[in-house]
Amino acid sequence: MKKILLLFIITLSQFFYSQSDCITALPVCGNSDISFTPSGPGNILEDLGGCLIDDENFSVWYTFTVQTSGTLAFTIDAVNNSTDYDFAVYAPNATCSALGAPIRCNFAGVSPTGNTGLELTPSGSAYFEPYLDVVAGQTYYLVIDNFSNAANSGFSLLWSGTASLSSPFSDPALTPNPFITPGNPAPNPADPQEILKCALPMQFDFTTLSSGILNGNTAFTISYHDNVNDAITGNQPITTTTINGTTVYYFRVEYNDPSNPNNPINGCYQTGKFKFKQGNIVAKDATLTACNNNNAGTGTFNLTLANVFDDPTATKKYYPTLADLNAGTNEITNPVTYVSAPKTIYVKVTSVEGCTDDSTITLQFYPVVTLTPATMESCFIESAITTATFDLTQANVTTLAGATKRFFRTQADALAGTNQIANPNNFVSSATTVYVRVTSTDACYAITSITLKVLPPVKSTVLKDKTICMEDRTSLDAGPGFDGYEWSTGATTQTIQGVGVGSYWVRLQTGKCFTYQQVNIYPTPQPVIASVDIKNNTMTVYASGGTAPYEYSLNGINWQSSNVFTDLPRGENKIFVKDSYDCNPIQIQLTVPNLVNAITPNGDNVNDVIDYSALAYKKNLVFTVYNRYGNKVYQADKVRNYKWDGTSGGKKLNTGTYWYTITWNENDPNSTPTKYDGWVLIKNRE
Repeated sequence: MKKILLLFIITLSQFFYSQSDCITALPVCGNSDISFTPSGPGNILEDLGGCLIDDENFSVWYTFTVQTSGTLAFTIDAVNNSTDYDFAVYAPNATCSALGAPIRCNFAGVSPTGNTGLELTPSGSAYFEPYLDVVAGQTYYLVIDNFSNAANSGFSLLWSGTASLSSPFSDPALTPNPFITPGNPAPNPADPQEILKCALPMQFDFTTLSSGILNGNTAFTISYHDNVNDAITGNQPITTTTINGTTVYYFRVEYNDPSNPNNPINGCYQTGKFKFKQGNIVAKDATLTACNNNNAGTGTFNLTLANVFDDPTATKKYYPTLADLNAGTNEITNPVTYVSAPKTIYVKVTSVEGCTDDSTITLQFYPVVTLTPATMESCFIESAITTATFDLTQANVTTLAGATKRFFRTQADALAGTNQIANPNNFVSSATTVYVRVTSTDACYAITSITLKVLPPVKSTVLKDKTICMEDRTSLDAGPGFDGYEWSTGATTQTIQGVGVGSYWVRLQTGKCFTYQQVNIYPTPQPVIASVDIKNNTMTVYASGGTAPYEYSLNGINWQSSNVFTDLPRGENKIFVKDSYDCNPIQIQLTVPNLVNAITPNGDNVNDVIDYSALAYKKNLVFTVYNRYGNKVYQADKVRNYKWDGTSGGKKLNTGTYWYTITWNENDPNSTPTKYDGWVLIKNRE
């Protein structure tokens, strides 16, 4: 809301000896109440149209124009109830030269009551007439006459009804800005405002006040007067004169339409009053408070904000010491951004009138934002064990109530307030240092560090993978020193017992962190019988896999370290093998073929062939014969029914000794390759 220094519509209660005629009727500006004391009939004795018996006595003329249509009434209230006031109102089309008969008139001719006028509600009083129904744009004349010719007996004119009267002072198109009375309010608000002057009496040019009073409003003129009578009539204006500290001075703001000299509201006026006051200005001491940001020891102060004097037009100069102020040296040239530690600044205030006074500005700090560096620990992220998630907002860096925290990766960013961490309550980071800028409710800040530590996984050094026999059971020990254990088996002890081959995990608690550790129990690699060689009734077993050394047995009870067995019976034999883990042995069944050492292929059906068809159930059975030079001379498989008749390529071979091998795969899970070596003598008889 704009600050408006009140302009008052003049209320007059003094002897006014100027004349009043219709042609000099005073315009009524709006529905403002008016007080006046008429003192004569004016220069022209008007023809009042037969209403008032003796025409004019002590009279005053008014003219008013209707702004909004409605009902209009008024009361003429005599200051002295024994004074007889009469009135007449003339029609809208009347002119001072042709007023005609009044449309409302009262001349009671009886003992006066002090009040007369137009009333909104009929009361039967002989002193009141009915109200008027008025239309916007109509202009009326009103004459008020003091029939008693009583000097010093004035009246008040009070308006009522729904209609409003025209006034340039209530029209925002004509008066967009408030008029401003010069000076400052007096200690008693009812007294005139006061303009301070350093020395009185003095010569003063009143026109220097005009632009400030008008405040940008046009079509208005201002005159200045040293009494209220002249302010009302506009008579005897003053411009430059000798002023003192006792006289009340008046200004008269009058409207005149520059485009229409016949505008009925021309001449509307308002008045105001002011006075001058003797005395130097009094500057006030002030205190400014700034931030000691980040405990730098200095703050930035705007010295111009110190309330050392209420008049904004005064000039202020700032000095670091009183000696500088007195000498006019070392003036502070950057008072808006003055950087300083707490101290006292000296101000010289000079008013527009040239009055001066000194004051001080105490520079002080807001309470320092006290911070404590913090350390935060958080457990590693399983998928990236060198990082962790931190809630930076929980860092205990201050106990300051209402503080605002912002977080940054570098101290430079924290100082500049740039590149703020966007997700401080879910900040994923490796071990590092970040910075927090804490701002108090006074808008002061400080910066401190937060050290982030990633708590790494803590694994058991004693928990190792194991290898056991498939049929065995063992224990797993995670070792001492942990705050909790949780095994995949559901156990919560340091050690679990009786676990077999498989994969297990344990959740180890260290403080608030948990580490998952995997452990495996592997089965021992089983040895296998890679191959077997049989010569006559001697068998050589070749083992592989598992963990040497191996042991061998024919019955699974009696064991030997040698892989050679002799004097084996012909036919099926069992072989057992185990490795150094001493797990359940593997076993296979092998066949020691019958030995045939001579044939006589002469066609007598007696000992004519070597026949190993009895081994046809063996897989991949092949019977191969070699001469003494190691050349293959015959091979029998399923097609030749695993038999040999002493021929090679369909021809009989010479009598002599030949060697042969029989190879096959045993019908065991490993299809153990087996080879049997022997010799045979062929005797051919022609």
